[in-house]
Order: sequence, then C-alpha cells, then structure tokens
Amino acid sequence: MRGMDKAHDVRHVSLLEDRLSLTVDGKRYEVDLGQHSKRLAAAAAAQRANFVVSPTGYGIHWPDLDEDLSIDALVGIAHECPLTKPTAG
Repeated sequence: MRGMDKAHDVRHVSLLEDRLSLTVDGKRYEVDLGQHSKRLAAAAAAQRANFVVSPTGYGIHWPDLDEDLSIDALVGIAHECPLTKPTAG
C-alpha cells in the first residue's frame, strides 16, 4: 500500500488576535481569519487558538467551533488533489 501524499508542508502556525500566520511549502503567509470564516471571526480567542493542522497538510480544524478551512483557500493556492494525479504506468 502506498503512503499518503501530503497536500502541503505546513509549519509555524500561530495566531495573533484575528490573524493566522503560517508557513506553507516554505513560503510565509499572514491571513485575516475573518475573511474566510464568520464563525472564526466571532469566536473567542481561546476557541481560535485551539486548532489542529491535518497530518497531510490539507487543512486546519478548530474543534471547539467545528470549523475546517483548507490550506489552499487560506493562502490562495490552486493545488491538484493527490488522488487525481496521473500515475506512471
């Protein structure tokens, strides 16, 4: 069985009030969470601070809010889904 493909290498994720700072595939981004989610914009700081980055680098999940955002949407990357990549044959 083949290992799971990673969508992105996501590192150094941190929050400063309503802004998310993260490094994706070696490039640093700062994102206004309110532009991506009304739920995150209205959440308490402790709720926004409790997040989990998916092991594949596909997205970020806020369990207290039941909110998920894809890395592609957060940083404006058009990314091909690993499941649709052509295989060598």
